[in-house]
Amino acid sequence: MSTDQIILFTLFGVVFGLLLWGRFRYDLVAFAALMAGVVLGVVPSENAFDGFGHPATLVVALVLVVSAGLVRSGAVFLITRTLVDASRSLGAHITLMGAIGGVLSAFMNNVAALALLMPVDIQTARKAGRQPGLSLMPLSFATILGGMATLIGTPPNIIIASIRQESLGAPFKMFDFAPVGGIAAIAGLIFVALIGWRLIPTREDATLDAEDISQYIAELTIPENNKQIGKRLSELFETAEKSDVAILGLIRDGKRRYGQSRNVALMAGDALVLEAAPDALDEFRTTLDLALADESREERLKAGGEGVEVIEVVVPESSRLTGRTAQAVGLAWRQRTILLGISRKGRKITSSLRTTEIQPGDILLLLVPRETAAHVTDWLGVLPLADRGLTVTDNAKVWLAIGLFGGAVAAASVGLIYLPIALGIVVVAYVLTRIVPLAELYTHIEWPVVVLLGSMIPLGAALETSGGTELIANALVSLTEGLAPWIVLTVLMVVTMSLSDVLNNTATTIVAAPVGIQMAQSLNVSPDPFLMAVAVAASSAFLTPIGHKNNTLILGPGGYSFGDYWRMGLPLEIIVVAVSIPAILFFWPL
Repeated sequence: MSTDQIILFTLFGVVFGLLLWGRFRYDLVAFAALMAGVVLGVVPSENAFDGFGHPATLVVALVLVVSAGLVRSGAVFLITRTLVDASRSLGAHITLMGAIGGVLSAFMNNVAALALLMPVDIQTARKAGRQPGLSLMPLSFATILGGMATLIGTPPNIIIASIRQESLGAPFKMFDFAPVGGIAAIAGLIFVALIGWRLIPTREDATLDAEDISQYIAELTIPENNKQIGKRLSELFETAEKSDVAILGLIRDGKRRYGQSRNVALMAGDALVLEAAPDALDEFRTTLDLALADESREERLKAGGEGVEVIEVVVPESSRLTGRTAQAVGLAWRQRTILLGISRKGRKITSSLRTTEIQPGDILLLLVPRETAAHVTDWLGVLPLADRGLTVTDNAKVWLAIGLFGGAVAAASVGLIYLPIALGIVVVAYVLTRIVPLAELYTHIEWPVVVLLGSMIPLGAALETSGGTELIANALVSLTEGLAPWIVLTVLMVVTMSLSDVLNNTATTIVAAPVGIQMAQSLNVSPDPFLMAVAVAASSAFLTPIGHKNNTLILGPGGYSFGDYWRMGLPLEIIVVAVSIPAILFFWPL
């Protein structure tokens, strides 16, 4: 083993270890590893940033913008609102939502497909009086499965196509993945719809409602000669935070001033509108020597009253809140928004909320000015769990968005235009027709994924150039020496799938795909079956909430724990392997 190989294997080992640990975000880990590779001389300086201009990186970014355009135009809600009905049985609902999610995720990023359908699924569960956890995991798995069927459905397929072009001279086309990925997806969806959802454990406290957090909404008044007279309302925020009390607004002369009175000088007789637990409220009242208000007015001070509304949102990994506190983000002073509660894996957090570090999958209960609720959710990069009214807007734009996207996919499928160029044209057209506002163009791109791809691609190339992938491939071939090639193919698929369950599927693909090519060359067989096996396996992350972003997104809303996923995920992965190997051997012979 050469010095370069030792350094690269060490770097990848550190990267995988840090990704498993989860203490640092994956894009920071990957970029730091790239810089270390350059400094240590295993990645040439002139090639350090080649990954950021790589076709795979560009396609992932463009697909996210196109997905946003399909959502904003109302094209997807046109489908879901027509087909989804809360009166259906749970099994029928899961079957229908799984089919919709699978089809959508084949033509738009699967994370975007789940982000769109999750609020619909939760609202349907509430109307039907059942726990969202019964249907959210099947929906997540369905959107992951559907992405296997096309080139643009999931990042691993895009990366596989790019690696094939670099290694073999031609990429996979738009629907080359459909025979194998489609069969795996259909088999998986049938299992999820008929059997899988019955294996999900349920919990009584798996959902969060406004009533769960709003323990006590009351009014405290400022008496005559109080020390707070003359101070601005914002000067009380520090004391309120220490007492774990949320100041919702101010009432003066009977007029409510929700979210608009932080700079108003306090006067005797002013009423503070507060949300707190009884003991916290008493502590706040005692600290500031405030007086209890007339209880008859409490009914007028509900958080959902005129001027404000309470919304529930789930925090994805890309949110500006992730890893930060509401106080650090400036939620109150920047957006006039108050954090009322957090639900994490089905357990409520009700103390020191504003200083609690937010994690991916958390559900937040926010009090926002009614007229800015949509802006606040977009600014935070969170997903609403209730309908915000951003549905079908203009029929002309709905069909325009669908037509532009469909035309691009068709042109790329028959080879008339290179896929990244086709998607780029769609993005330009969406901006020119105002389907995607220019001001929001870059907000829809998941930059951590772009940085991850841009950083890992040069490292993967360096590993291949140094002979590291050949070393791994020879080791796997030696372990399976004397066995039939289809068994070696199965081993590669199982190893890749296991890695994808605990690591980012993008990182897994970048390492596993070159290994698959080397294994095929060692066996003197076609590399295409091995690349297809890696593509399907890298997308099949069903055992943990960390293997795929979709599984992370449903963690909080579904009230799941870490160990809940494997109950349905393990048999699903076995089914995927069982149907994929024969399909690969039939459609892509060795």
